Amino acid sequence: MKKTLVQFGAGNIGRSFLGQLFSRAGYDIIFIDVDEELIMEMNKRNEYRVIIKNNHEDETIIVKNVSAINANDKSAVYDAVAHADLIGTSVGQKALPYVFPSIAEGLKLREKNKFIDIIIAENLRNASEYFSTELAKNLPSNFPLEKNVGLVETSIGKMVPIMKAEDIAKDKLWVFAEAYNNLIVDAKAFKNPIPDVPGLAPKQNMKAFVDRKLFIHNLGHAALAYLGYKSNPELTFSWEVLENKKLYKKVKMVMNQSAKALLAEYPDAFSENDLNEHIDDLLERFQNKSLGDTVYRIGRDLNRKLEKDDRIVGAICLANKHGCNFNLIAEVYRAALYFTAKDENGEQLKEDIELVEKFKKYGINTILSDVSNLSKQNNPGIIAGII
Repeated sequence: MKKTLVQFGAGNIGRSFLGQLFSRAGYDIIFIDVDEELIMEMNKRNEYRVIIKNNHEDETIIVKNVSAINANDKSAVYDAVAHADLIGTSVGQKALPYVFPSIAEGLKLREKNKFIDIIIAENLRNASEYFSTELAKNLPSNFPLEKNVGLVETSIGKMVPIMKAEDIAKDKLWVFAEAYNNLIVDAKAFKNPIPDVPGLAPKQNMKAFVDRKLFIHNLGHAALAYLGYKSNPELTFSWEVLENKKLYKKVKMVMNQSAKALLAEYPDAFSENDLNEHIDDLLERFQNKSLGDTVYRIGRDLNRKLEKDDRIVGAICLANKHGCNFNLIAEVYRAALYFTAKDENGEQLKEDIELVEKFKKYGINTILSDVSNLSKQNNPGIIAGII
């Protein structure tokens, strides 16, 4: 009997990664989304294409056995959750508050003592704790959430670029992505047996791999975007930045500074060689010209990327904790305050404009305090190191 994945979010990661992995493993995929045109096309075709972009010839993967439900059709969503074999989310942090009530209502309709796992494909630290807290708010106090529901954190390493309007116009459902296809999951969090899905990579120390993703992969992207843009605002693509040997070396050095802090924090999870190989692999993937990844995409949303627990300040705090040098990571923070890259339409994210203007008017200490939640009283060493 076929199993069903109910996937909240039919965006780039939802389609190119979770939907694709589980469909190829034999699952039926039910997407929950709010894009009416996408939903209509998904239900009309029951399949879509993932175009794997590499530096040679594109590969096409046909993802079959898919359907979709409008998130506003509450009864249909609740019923889907109630009968799901597995649930996934990939909607982004801002949309999650709208998802929790629907998942909770569906959970209440499930058979007693029937376990369900939720694959949390979100870029969040401590995601399982966050999901537990928010779901509990929408469930009866006696609901066996901890017993019956596995909250499975992931590390999302797959790179999916922003697609051009002209590409989307050709096909509403297709999505471009890189070939990387390993979904790292928390082996300890599952209530049911870990699904037999090629590409699923269960790890025992999930926190270490979440931090590796944030403080090497995401930090590397930030370094590439902010240092690259400050050096030459005319550069559009990530590979263009790394063609500059000095910038390539600087980005790698930033990632290496963070790697030293990760080794100090997780000596049993990684070796120096492991992290060096990971950094080299990422830098090679960042240079994938066919992917067309832009400086704008990887640098936008400054408010989130300068938060205390995110890629830059989080790495700085970890380095400071272990007495590791973070001067190059701090340079990335300062460079971010000058980031005014624009998308293909010549537009900049409104919130990014406001942050840069705030910095110009009030200075770096205001950003450190208001955006990064750092104060001279509580974090004097970190503040001094960044300024």
